[in-house]
Amino acid sequence: MVPLTEPITSPAAARSFFTRYALGVLGWNFFVVLWGAYVRASGSGAGCGSHWPLCNGEVIPRAPRLETIIEFTHRLTSGVALVAVFALAAWSMNRFPRGHRVRRAATLSVVFLILEALLGAGLVLFQYVAQDASIGRAFYLSLHLVNTQLLLAALALTAWFSRRSSQGTSHRRPLVTATIPVALLVSVTGAVAALGDTLFPASSLAEGMRQDVSSTAHFLLRLRILHPALAILGAAFCLFVAMRVLRSVPHPLTARIASLVMLLTMVQLVAGAMNIALLAPIWMQLTHLLLADLVWLSLVLLTIESG
Repeated sequence: MVPLTEPITSPAAARSFFTRYALGVLGWNFFVVLWGAYVRASGSGAGCGSHWPLCNGEVIPRAPRLETIIEFTHRLTSGVALVAVFALAAWSMNRFPRGHRVRRAATLSVVFLILEALLGAGLVLFQYVAQDASIGRAFYLSLHLVNTQLLLAALALTAWFSRRSSQGTSHRRPLVTATIPVALLVSVTGAVAALGDTLFPASSLAEGMRQDVSSTAHFLLRLRILHPALAILGAAFCLFVAMRVLRSVPHPLTARIASLVMLLTMVQLVAGAMNIALLAPIWMQLTHLLLADLVWLSLVLLTIESG
């Protein structure tokens, strides 16, 4: 914390303001990601038709339907995120020296956000929205999901690096780093499972299970069963790694992050079970996604602090 007697123009105070802004930008992008998931889950992806960046051929849609309002709101919030991230990158270049990790992380945030916008536009222009159940949409959503995770990681590291240096010992890093691709794989299967839940809703848990194992089931339903299995295996691996880190007598901060990984992973498993049992209502899908993103960021920070 900055002492009350320290001028707000001091380097320490300025860095503190930068960190707070970076965290605010990260929080806003969390909201954008969750709202984007709501767009998909509510079937509102075609709310602006096949037009981008215009909405149904208009800058501001007139007499919009509910689906149009939902999609247009997502575009507006994404636009705010774009301006905020560009401002973050510009500020980092003014605040930190050339080659500093904050500048690199902030620059990557811009790159991933531009890709995010292009991928979002592609969903509309390629009409991978509404009731489309093609392989192309599943692949595109998976690519979108990976880019989103990388964007959140870059934003989180921008804030993290602006406040501290990494701690820890290098002999744990290879094992901890392996959690990153595992988490991405589980997230990708989760995105495919969520798409299947949206396009092929079941009226009961028994019906959902019959859909998954039916020989005539759509490929999205056949893939849906992969996510719970991989999620359990991935969670077991992350818990194992976190416990290994804790047993190595790490730096106190690293130990706290490892403990957070364990807590979030176990909560996420419970949320995943609830999502299946409740037949994936929208509110539960969003909760599940939020927890997945928090687990992802905790693993990113654990990797940084363990190396």
